[in-house]
Amino acid sequence: MEDTALTTEADRSVWDALSDTPEEAANLRARSALLYEIRKAVLKWDLPQEEAAKRLGLTRPRANDLLRGKLAKFLLDALVNIAAAARLDIEIQVRDAA
Repeated sequence: MEDTALTTEADRSVWDALSDTPEEAANLRARSALLYEIRKAVLKWDLPQEEAAKRLGLTRPRANDLLRGKLAKFLLDALVNIAAAARLDIEIQVRDAA
């Protein structure tokens, strides 16, 4: 499995800088990585947005938000459901924070 976006130390500091708490930063990192992978998969389908939205169980405006990377509009739970609809396997890795 290839590394997702936002895994370097510099990327971590971006989310840390944008967040008030370490918990919020962790949530942003997870949501960002998941949204990135979903977007990548959907773009590979090379379908009109309306058709991609149907596959994902979303409205076209909601699919548009997803494809434009509007992270603030998606909770982690929703992204997990969308990833499942996109037939992506999700693997969670947990490790001690450095």
